[in-house]
Amino acid sequence: MDIKVLGPLEAHDNGVSITPTASKPRQVLALLGLHAGHVVTVPALIEELWGMAPPRSALTTLQTYVLQVRRRIEAAGADAAKDVLVTRYGGYLLEIGTGRVDVVEYERLAAQGQRALEAGELERASRLLRSALQVWRGPVLADVRIGLRLGMEVTRLEESRLGVLEAQMDADLRLGRHQKLLGELALLTAQHPLHENFCAQHMLALYRSGRQSRALEAYRTLHDRIVEELGLAPSERLRRLHQAILTADPSLTPVPQLAG
Repeated sequence: MDIKVLGPLEAHDNGVSITPTASKPRQVLALLGLHAGHVVTVPALIEELWGMAPPRSALTTLQTYVLQVRRRIEAAGADAAKDVLVTRYGGYLLEIGTGRVDVVEYERLAAQGQRALEAGELERASRLLRSALQVWRGPVLADVRIGLRLGMEVTRLEESRLGVLEAQMDADLRLGRHQKLLGELALLTAQHPLHENFCAQHMLALYRSGRQSRALEAYRTLHDRIVEELGLAPSERLRRLHQAILTADPSLTPVPQLAG
């Protein structure tokens, strides 16, 4: 079975879609898919479906939704749906066998990329981190109703994605690819106008591309927005970068990377 959650929900078994069309069975499959290979407790599923005020019939209704998902699995030609969507003490487990879950692939590539970055293997880090980001097809579970449990997972994964984006930009900046990053960083700062790290990376890319005045303008824009919206000042790290750009500090010049 293959499960995709980094974008619209997709689930296939034997090449046949098993994704439910009804809202709540989709939530059940999404939560089980995110935790494939692990038991998701009945209370967690009930909380996802009905929040903190479930109906008295919640357990029976949940069992109906599980049955609907099993029937989708059976229709795909699985030998025994109960061996795929397994009932365990206190919950349910989705057993994907030799299948694939996109979030598992993403997290594997991201972890490998982070380790390569920490080890100074910049080319490998850039390649792995970009591959991790390419697993994404859109916002997490874009076409699924999001309850409390899925909401926590969505937040975690979206924050993870931003961290991987930062790391990938860092690797490419250290590789001297500042000009190639200008458009991507301009878009990221527009999408995340209070994100200091993206702003810092954009400032550095602009400065290294010979656009010092534009780099200073990017700082002023973020400074004014942070002051106005948060009542704070930019971080000391960002202020130091601003000062370094003002004085054309030689430390901002990228260090050439040795081949191999």
